[in-house]
Amino acid sequence: MSDQISPRQQNLSPELIAQYRTIPSSTLGHFSDRGFLRGIKPLFNDIRMVGNVVTVKVFPPDGSILREALLLSQPGDVLVIECVGDAECGCWGELRTLAGLIKGLAGVVVSGAVTDVSALRLHGLPVFCRNVSSFTTRGIGAQGEVNQPIQIGEVRVQPGDLAIGDDDGVFILDAGRAAELLPELLIKEQSDQRRRTEFLQRLTQNL
Repeated sequence: MSDQISPRQQNLSPELIAQYRTIPSSTLGHFSDRGFLRGIKPLFNDIRMVGNVVTVKVFPPDGSILREALLLSQPGDVLVIECVGDAECGCWGELRTLAGLIKGLAGVVVSGAVTDVSALRLHGLPVFCRNVSSFTTRGIGAQGEVNQPIQIGEVRVQPGDLAIGDDDGVFILDAGRAAELLPELLIKEQSDQRRRTEFLQRLTQNL
């Protein structure tokens, strides 16, 4: 295999990651679209993902490199996968989802297709993708990359970035921007919670 595999990186503290678990992706979207992965959608509803990014570059129909990515990942990580070439070749399915659950992944983001959709919904690991396909990758062992910079649409993704995803989409933040935005995001989320409570009380009174 012609590959580039680098060690896992984590540039964010566990405490900062934990605070982002209270922040919806739409709260980030009130401030900027920087880091928003356009065209990446949740595979199913009631989905929530926050974690440290492990980057993967896959060259369909070869999906062998995903085994190395899973081996390098740690609990709470998010695999962010750039599929180069055939966008209709599904690189993520049920068996890799089960392996990801064993590893304790927080989620998977695929800039390409996934397969085994019914099983993925059943197992519940958060998965985000562009589309679905019954044509899939296989173990050719030709090439791939792990923990190298990747490109998802207009967003440059680095290993050790922060991934935040839910029913509304996915944002990727580098460590510096994640730390910079956090105070404003917490203030806005607290304000929105107060307004939500007030509106719900008024709605109840009107019933």
